[in-house]
Amino acid sequence: MGFGFFSEGDKKIRRRDFLKLAGIAGSAMILSSPTHVFGQGKKRISIATGGMGGVYFVIGGGIASLATKYAGVEAAAEVTAASVDNCKLIAAKKADFGLIMGDTGYDAFKGTGHFKGKALPVRTAAVLYPNLMHVVTVEGKGIKKVSDLKGKRISTGAPGSGTEVKALRVLEAAGINVDKDVKRDRLGAGESAGALKDGKIDAYFWDGGVPTSSVLDLAASPGIKMVLLSHDELIQKMVDKYGPVYYKSTIPKKVYTGIEYDTTVAAVGNLLMCHQDLDEKIVYDVLKAIFEHLKELAAIHKEALNINLKDGASNRAVPYHKGAQKFFKEKGYDVFV
Repeated sequence: MGFGFFSEGDKKIRRRDFLKLAGIAGSAMILSSPTHVFGQGKKRISIATGGMGGVYFVIGGGIASLATKYAGVEAAAEVTAASVDNCKLIAAKKADFGLIMGDTGYDAFKGTGHFKGKALPVRTAAVLYPNLMHVVTVEGKGIKKVSDLKGKRISTGAPGSGTEVKALRVLEAAGINVDKDVKRDRLGAGESAGALKDGKIDAYFWDGGVPTSSVLDLAASPGIKMVLLSHDELIQKMVDKYGPVYYKSTIPKKVYTGIEYDTTVAAVGNLLMCHQDLDEKIVYDVLKAIFEHLKELAAIHKEALNINLKDGASNRAVPYHKGAQKFFKEKGYDVFV
């Protein structure tokens, strides 16, 4: 799977998944004043993830488990508000690693978007799995393409989320002014699906892994005929304005009940990022733990099946940390520096 440069799924954690995660990684903590490696000489590290209802939390917990088991550190997965906050936490050295959507990470590195005027000292450790933009509606709304959302009530994702960042860019590329042309709600994936099902909105955006549980649930709801909107024609405009962080991908037909067609969409990668000054050996050892034990990570969450060395080394937008450069070079890959 050649992602080129490509993030936060919102699959709810089933009870058995949570128990499995808790059993191997310990309970997650909300970031407050954890002990980190910076300046303290202790190999305790934190991995900033996302909310407990999303893939970031599960994957991050799995990475923490592998790091603790194989990288000679004590690692903990931390509950956060995900991409934007994770960049800020890394920059402030309140987290050692973070899972971050590629477009948000690029903005942080360049000092644009949410980070306008203040570039942050973040670096790439690896590209993980991809996020695909779901533009979801139902039959009977008269919505066949993104531009048809004009005049409709939509949800663009939770405030400050990676979904919201990307949704606004998709709308902009389609010629829609989010402040004037639509009625806008800002709901998470599960809330958005519920609002669409109840007729409170006409469509919503969700950027995540495939399949995402809340979209699965909506598609399988009695009396609902879900529709996914292709929007690959908008990707080039997004790349031209916001950088080489988006690429074309496909949500395959039949992944969601009733969807009998492939949906071509904008994709972006989920990055494992860290501070530029994080100890090189720690970055190297954590990557070694991840990539040499992907089967163990996939047993925690199947998105890990989409993680591989080639794509891990494929970021051409945010430079790699020196520890990551060493790791990937040993594996035969020259990365962006």
